[in-house]
Amino acid sequence: MNYIWDLVIRAENAGFKKKDLRFSPAAVYSPYMELSYEDLNTKLIELHIEINPYYRFHSIFHGLLDINASGYEELKRTLFDIVSHLLAEIDVMQGMNKREFYIHFLIKDIESGAYGEEAKKRFFYFQRPEKEIIAINILRLHETGETVYLLKDTINKIFPKSTVYANCNEKDELLIYIGQKETEEAWAKINLILDLFLPVFFHIEIYWQYHFGIIDVEETMQIDRIALY
Repeated sequence: MNYIWDLVIRAENAGFKKKDLRFSPAAVYSPYMELSYEDLNTKLIELHIEINPYYRFHSIFHGLLDINASGYEELKRTLFDIVSHLLAEIDVMQGMNKREFYIHFLIKDIESGAYGEEAKKRFFYFQRPEKEIIAINILRLHETGETVYLLKDTINKIFPKSTVYANCNEKDELLIYIGQKETEEAWAKINLILDLFLPVFFHIEIYWQYHFGIIDVEETMQIDRIALY
């Protein structure tokens, strides 16, 4: 990591919010790097970040950090943090294409309650990469209308051990094997996915830790590990 945009993206992917980050000018820094770390190869996300303010933003910070201007140190630190956050936001946005903007705004809409308060509460349980999966598939849903396919795709990406079976011979039914223990967080995630992608006329059955038995598939026919269909 060498740029503030890289740090912000990594921090968000790790579950931190931008407001958790605090920027300050580094007392000792390399003229060839923007971020100032003791370990140049570190991959750890630190919430207090020291940066070289002159690496790219000399014209912005040289007056604020003039060594000949003393006093108002607390105000200077606060202004430096605020301006650095603004620059980081601009940095991130400049690397986004049109579709990434749509994804960004969709995530903000769900987080702000535009899709309902229940969706907002459930969305809280998703990590940043999972939120992007949801937003990307919402865009694809508007483009293609492929509800069942995108439901299966979303579930498989959020729950890596899952399998979704379609039973359309006698009725429109989906059998969803999650592949993990039943928890409040998992329920919140699966319910949001179903609310967003499940067609209204489909019936679903959800299986958590244990798979329902399938004849001739030995893995699903283990004693005391079979769910009934």
